[in-house]
Amino acid sequence: MMTHCGTQTLETPRLLLRRYAPEDAPKIFENWAGCPAVTDRLDWTAHKDAATTQRLVDMWAEAYDSSTVYRWCITLNGEPVGDIAVTRWSESDEWCELGYCLTERLWNRGLMSEALSTVTEYLLHTVGFYRVGLKHDSLNPASGRVMQKCGFTFEGTLRGQKKRRDGSHADICCYSRLRDEDGGCVGNHAF
Repeated sequence: MMTHCGTQTLETPRLLLRRYAPEDAPKIFENWAGCPAVTDRLDWTAHKDAATTQRLVDMWAEAYDSSTVYRWCITLNGEPVGDIAVTRWSESDEWCELGYCLTERLWNRGLMSEALSTVTEYLLHTVGFYRVGLKHDSLNPASGRVMQKCGFTFEGTLRGQKKRRDGSHADICCYSRLRDEDGGCVGNHAF
């Protein structure tokens, strides 16, 4: 049974995951939303200006009125450095799919693994989803390593599933974790 409780504040050893606030927009644009290196393999393109980011953050902040919105601003020492959110879900089948991104200057430091592990535990054991899924472009293997580190199982590859911005076709790698599986992050930040 699912118990929707919306985006609650979550903490990891180094991070605070919280709701977005309108005043976060300038740092979000600077740290990831305006950065083509971050958005290169994502479903959306880098924002052309800070006003675009501001409109989006304002919309996200307003959406928190719903108990079925799960979107966190990943902060390090009070600074917004990334995003992790439920992008799709099914109440009847008790599954959700996550998406995430992190500022380029903090890649390869285990921060996304901390955030992903904590959010996954919350979604599986507090909200009550049975399955949490993730996907990544095969040209972004670092994202797959984060998923594996956090106990997600590789399910397979959807060959040529998505057309990239450059016109090539991306193979999409699929992962999941189920509520009744042992999980958590492997390594220094196990939960």
